[in-house]
Amino acid sequence: MNLMQVDRNLLLTPLQAVSGVVERRHTLPILSNVLLEVGNGKLSLTATDLEIQVASEAESQETADVQATTVSARKLQDILRSLPEDARVALELQDKRLQVKAGRSKFSLQTLPAQDFPKIASAGGNAAEAQLPQRELKRLLALVQYAMAQQDIRYYLNGLLLSLREDGLTVVATDGHRLALATLALKLDTPKTEVILPRKATLELAKLLADTDDPVSLRVLDNQVAFRFGRINFVTKVVDGKFPDYQKVVPVGYKKRFLLDRLVLQQALQRAAILSNEKFRGVRWVITGDRLRIICTNSDQEEAEEELEINYGGEALDVGFNVSYLLDVLANVQSSEMECALGDSNSSMLMTIPGNADFKYVIMPMRI
Repeated sequence: MNLMQVDRNLLLTPLQAVSGVVERRHTLPILSNVLLEVGNGKLSLTATDLEIQVASEAESQETADVQATTVSARKLQDILRSLPEDARVALELQDKRLQVKAGRSKFSLQTLPAQDFPKIASAGGNAAEAQLPQRELKRLLALVQYAMAQQDIRYYLNGLLLSLREDGLTVVATDGHRLALATLALKLDTPKTEVILPRKATLELAKLLADTDDPVSLRVLDNQVAFRFGRINFVTKVVDGKFPDYQKVVPVGYKKRFLLDRLVLQQALQRAAILSNEKFRGVRWVITGDRLRIICTNSDQEEAEEELEINYGGEALDVGFNVSYLLDVLANVQSSEMECALGDSNSSMLMTIPGNADFKYVIMPMRI
């Protein structure tokens, strides 16, 4: 049974878009597969890990009869990548095998029945909806996703809070030691709605979004969120749990404030971190007069010290932080300067972008 003939890139592009969710090792063999559906002028590819489902499509000049099968996503992708860019690929179904032919190359892949593929059912309920440029959602995710927890027993921290309100969209991530918050002003016709996107879904979505003004529409339904952009349909289940009250975590009224050049601070911290303790990753900020001294030591009694000039003039302060948490925010924010606001040596630090109230980063102190 001839499925289709298609240019290599027309098949490889949607396959790469969906295959990021495929788990290499899974107890259900079919979850390693991608669902191929051909017909009605379209080629559709779908992959899932039972929590996330990504579907993408390409144009096809094939028969109106819909034909479908599932095949190893990784093997098909590796085969297509290895073929010349201008290759013309023929797909045929023969005796429960998918024949992939291109020029003088021929591959025979095992298949599993399409009817066994576990598609995620569309949820019901009233949807909260928003539409925004892809680049804006991609930027919001980049500003906060590094602060998500990894494999924390507080499972609701292993993800990102997505909050829709009439005046806009807010995303928040925290691992209990630092918190990142970003807001985008939008006029939305929706009641306040909050859901927690899983960590894997957040990272995969950020990869797939394009840096363009093309729109992405999102719909929050009962226990799932659906994103549609370009030729991609992205559906994820949500984390069932209560996210911490992030507004209580963000400090207000700090008087000790100063500006720092983002790149200068980033480079100073990168140099100092070379001699930080590999386990605790601590860095001391010693602020006196108009100087910030950045000090890292390790268990071998080695020490690195950097000194930066600041416009401060407040009382002296000696406070410790995790240097990795500082480097994370500096690597993901694109501003030329950062504003640091401090309380005392036992209080968290608030980092913001000067003149921009839409981003906040809170980092807890650590004893050094």
